[in-house]
Amino acid sequence: MNNSPTVIDFDPATRRLRLDPHEPAFVQDPYATYAWLHERAPTFFWEEYGLWCFGGFDAVNRLLRDRRFGRERPGGYLSIAADGSRTHLAAFDGLEANSLLELEPPVHTRLRALVNRAFVSRQVERLRPRVESLAHALVDAFPDDGPVDLLPAFAAPVPITVIAEMMGVPVKRGAEMLDWSHRMVAMYMHGRTRKTEDDANDAAGEFADFLRGCLAERRGSQADDLLGVLISAQEDGQKLSEDELVASAILLLNAGHEATVHQLGNAVRTILGLGGDPRRFFVDQAATAATVEECLRIDAPLHMFTRYAYEAIELPEGVKVRPGDQVALLLGMANNDPRAFAAPRAFDPGRPDQKNVSFGAGIHFCIGAPLARLEMQVALKVLFERLPSLRLVAEPRVKDVYHFHGLERLEVAW
Repeated sequence: MNNSPTVIDFDPATRRLRLDPHEPAFVQDPYATYAWLHERAPTFFWEEYGLWCFGGFDAVNRLLRDRRFGRERPGGYLSIAADGSRTHLAAFDGLEANSLLELEPPVHTRLRALVNRAFVSRQVERLRPRVESLAHALVDAFPDDGPVDLLPAFAAPVPITVIAEMMGVPVKRGAEMLDWSHRMVAMYMHGRTRKTEDDANDAAGEFADFLRGCLAERRGSQADDLLGVLISAQEDGQKLSEDELVASAILLLNAGHEATVHQLGNAVRTILGLGGDPRRFFVDQAATAATVEECLRIDAPLHMFTRYAYEAIELPEGVKVRPGDQVALLLGMANNDPRAFAAPRAFDPGRPDQKNVSFGAGIHFCIGAPLARLEMQVALKVLFERLPSLRLVAEPRVKDVYHFHGLERLEVAW
């Protein structure tokens, strides 16, 4: 259809959409396409993914909580490799098969209970002074007159340093952990190649070897950090297996920074794009918290979250799924649903309809949400209080990595 905001082919009778997720206009501004779809078909079949996609806020919120759907592949994760076609992904698949994110109860319940206590709000709040001192130190290291790319200079070091310190792994290995993480998450991108797969498998093996080395050094110690907790943790008298421990540690390290880096960059771009004194959004803790929630809503770091159906289901949106079918929940689209939010593309931290699904919902709600929120609140407030004249020196471009959503660079001066 020619009146769409980007190059798409949409059949309203069947709700089938053809849209290359790498199409430049869509990569740079998916929200124009989301708005177009909200008017016509917030639920649609995306041909390039072969999935029914749900973009309405109520539908996404409901399906995240619907226990007839889940993350775990029917038959177990390794059933994907039963035909022998994935032998080159043995290291990657070995981690995913034990990942908290890819499991359902009762295993999910056991693993999540072991790590949850480190991420509850009262525990995370104790990190506020450390995050604040880290943010100040990073700003202190900026060149006197700029410019600087905020992504490697500020947005990445904050979460990777904090999660590494929480885990009890060497912060000096942060650059390597970032590299392993980026190479692994490339597996979730549309149109991945054999080269991508080989690279992700190598990264998974290297990351696992690194964690196994950390574990070997730490066994028998009484360190009060998350790795020490995982080593000694018991649930109903059963310790984590080493494979579960390694997979859990890698998931926490990856999830502890990947989305937050994107979200910090997206938030800075959003706030600078509004003009005026950015400090007006951070006058006190309540205003800061509301600003962060609006940043999470208006430009989320994760746009697609998939789930498997565990039974035949006929959904209210007129979609029938069979056991084993996957559906895609479009978080970024749901956060900008005009049926759920007045003027969804307007930045309004004081909106009475403030809510979002950026961290998911249900049993897979992001375990690190309290930490991510605190990091954003502290880091953004420090950045803009220290540099209220911060300005963009180049138009930021979004990475071509849908369904993640973040910037290539974020060059600023002051």
